[in-house]
Amino acid sequence: MGNSVTEHRDPDCVFCKIVAGEIPSERVHEDEQVIAFKDLSPKAPVHVLVVPREHRRDVRELAGDPALLAHTAEVASKVASEQADGDFRLIFNTGANAGQTVFHVHAHVLAGGTLAEGEM
Repeated sequence: MGNSVTEHRDPDCVFCKIVAGEIPSERVHEDEQVIAFKDLSPKAPVHVLVVPREHRRDVRELAGDPALLAHTAEVASKVASEQADGDFRLIFNTGANAGQTVFHVHAHVLAGGTLAEGEM
């Protein structure tokens, strides 16, 4: 892996600070490309965020790197298997009107029990 992660960091981004370890999080997975940590305001019994280490604004930007997008989905599946029964909902909020509040792409992994239609 090159220096792209450190070159693509926003010093004002809360998720960049979590990735860097400047803000604590309850991590459930981490590798060279992504980290996954428990959401502070869970919307399901298991609610984990999968966050690429490299700063990308939203899933539209992440789509420019298909391998990283696929890896994000693979980690979501792994987390759902480890934290719940393996079934999960994967959500990318994209844009303020869609509920995105942190503009560093992140996948919400919702799992654990039966999720209601329209939950989250």
